[in-house]
Amino acid sequence: MNGMRARQSQEVAPLQIETRRLLAATQSLMAANAHHVAYGIEDLRLKALVHELPDFLYVKDRQGRFVFANAITAKTLGFDNASALAGKTDFDLLPHDVAKEFFRIEQEILESGERRLEMEECVPSVDGSPPAYRLTSKIPLRNDQNEVIGLIGISRDITEQKRRENLRRGQAQLLEMIAKCEPLEMILEALVLLVETGLTGINGSILLLDPEGLHLFHGASPNLPAAYSRLIDGVAIGPSVGSCGTAAWRGKPVIVSDIETDPLWEDFRGVVQKFGLRSCWSTPIMTPQGNVLGTFALYSSEVRTPTTREMELVDMATHIAGIAIERKRAEERIYFMAHHDDLTGLPNRAFLKDQMARILFQARRNSRKVTVAYIDLDNFKDINDGLGHGAGDEVLKELSARMVNCLRASDIIVRLGGDEFLVVLVHQARHDAGIMRRLRELQKVIARPIKIADADVTVTSSIGVAAFPFDGQTPEELLANADAAMYQAKQLGRNTLQYYYNRPNGADTMPISEEDELRHAIGSDQLFIEYQPQVDLETGKIVGLEALVRWRHPDRGVLPPGHFIPLAEETGLIIPLGLHVLNEACRQNKAWQDMGLPPVTIAVNVSAKQFSDPALAEHVVEALETSGLDPCWLELELTESTLMQDVPRALTVMRSLGTLGVRLSIDDFGTGYSSLAALKTFPFHRLKMDRAFVEALPRDETTVAIASAVISLARKLKLAVVAEGVETEEQLEFLRENRCDEAQGYRFSKPVAPGEIERMLRDGI
Repeated sequence: MNGMRARQSQEVAPLQIETRRLLAATQSLMAANAHHVAYGIEDLRLKALVHELPDFLYVKDRQGRFVFANAITAKTLGFDNASALAGKTDFDLLPHDVAKEFFRIEQEILESGERRLEMEECVPSVDGSPPAYRLTSKIPLRNDQNEVIGLIGISRDITEQKRRENLRRGQAQLLEMIAKCEPLEMILEALVLLVETGLTGINGSILLLDPEGLHLFHGASPNLPAAYSRLIDGVAIGPSVGSCGTAAWRGKPVIVSDIETDPLWEDFRGVVQKFGLRSCWSTPIMTPQGNVLGTFALYSSEVRTPTTREMELVDMATHIAGIAIERKRAEERIYFMAHHDDLTGLPNRAFLKDQMARILFQARRNSRKVTVAYIDLDNFKDINDGLGHGAGDEVLKELSARMVNCLRASDIIVRLGGDEFLVVLVHQARHDAGIMRRLRELQKVIARPIKIADADVTVTSSIGVAAFPFDGQTPEELLANADAAMYQAKQLGRNTLQYYYNRPNGADTMPISEEDELRHAIGSDQLFIEYQPQVDLETGKIVGLEALVRWRHPDRGVLPPGHFIPLAEETGLIIPLGLHVLNEACRQNKAWQDMGLPPVTIAVNVSAKQFSDPALAEHVVEALETSGLDPCWLELELTESTLMQDVPRALTVMRSLGTLGVRLSIDDFGTGYSSLAALKTFPFHRLKMDRAFVEALPRDETTVAIASAVISLARKLKLAVVAEGVETEEQLEFLRENRCDEAQGYRFSKPVAPGEIERMLRDGI
């Protein structure tokens, strides 16, 4: 033992001798690096000052042994006395891989004699806390013979700076996730993990308040025990429901330092004890209006209260969580508005299109039957004409509610428009014999009297039925065949239910196919165009017209576009039909100008298939040259869904049209998925605000906010805004106050014949 002590003394003695040399050489080196340390070391008498430095200062010999270290360096490495470090290396103090990398760099400095300045180092802690980050400079030390005898290290702790940088980076990534509309679950989990990264021994949890404001449901808790998260999923809020339930109830933070003694946890103490959780600090996630969206909680296995820094992280987290949750809810509201009828709340055609392909795929895979029932209300026009449109709306809402209550949860009912509905009966066995009974019961429910303005109103219905897979393999085939069956029910005297029969001899079907009828209509005089004025809201003058095609059917009367445009799209007849409308609209507009009437822009809708026609630009040129209409008076209306199918090609086509001088507008703005992207990408002149927004103005606060934002955005992008479907004075006043440019709708005029437009252009509306 004495021999070992003697050897250690012999090894340390040279270090003590070398220390004097190293410290004597430090003065010039420290002066050269004054941006790191503001003090010079003149001799050993100033050693005490070195120990007062807030930055790390140490000296090592060529073997990597500490020769000298100031007090903060020693303390960080676990020593109360700086002299106790003498003779130790990083391998004695740090994990092997960290020490190995430090040694490698220092040996390169010693061999090359070149300094390394402002290196960023990650230094593990000795007490298990998160690692520290330092900005370090290492400089070779030389003796009087200019030989490198060691190095001096100067470090500044940048752990807090790194933490803040990582926090800012994490916040930016979260906001980017929100902007990209990534799933809310992913955003909330990333947020909890970001907070947990900056803390020790803390696990986070986000719970979401349901729309009714009664229960909290799981949002994210990546590192809490999964069993505990399942147990509290769906917990009701209240004045004494743990930390989260109480915070949501109060709308204020609830800090519980000891779950085992706090009365708020009395009813849940048994649940939480087995998971080793002792404290829980919960903060409500709020909207700017003060409404609770959910809670953000931090759990600790220790009895304690949160630090100021921990509460700062919670404040940040609740703010970002609020943005993410509100963004998600706004998306859901917009999606609902785009896929549901505003009057009845029922799904609309867009929803049906999204769902039918999935329904038929599942039915085909599981050998199931799907029945569609096309419902048309008999003589509904008489109610509107006799009692007014308000009464008609009340009837539609009542009948919609009745039909919903008559169906199973798995069934779907869609309002196709006007007084037409579609019922989809799913999850049936192939030989379900109860379909006819259920549909007849539905027909009886519709026919029950409705009390409107102290009068009993009775509405009957004609129903056409088609079934998958017997009557059609695609959604389009099923709807077309159900519509044909409904037409037969009308022919049989109304208030009738008729199945579609696909028989070889054509019995019980229409004499000729609807496709042949439409093809004949395009080549004859059955198609005609009505025009709806677009009015400048500042001057009250007509500045534009929208061309709307109608079909004067020889048997069924005048049909609106919704009755035959889908068929035209499906069969490819939309291209000749669209050309017919384009040519006629250009011819008519030039005829009005030749009469000396004020020139106006004529707007023509371009379908997806028509837009994809390679000859579209040539057709436009031909229509303009044949009619003699100046291109500036023609506007082509495009939907964003049409453009987003093939963005590069769409840009090419639009630029070619733009070179002709033709104006371009985006139709039904806000009903698709990428409206903002469409405005940014494509060269539009005008934006048409979808009637779904206008109908709810100004009574619905959400719609008011969206419509105001759309108008403001368009103005900043220097786009004119046209509001569709304006029917009331209140809607008109809102649009004027928000500086909307133009409007069209029944408030000014329904679509009318060319002769009536001639009168309006001459005399005004």
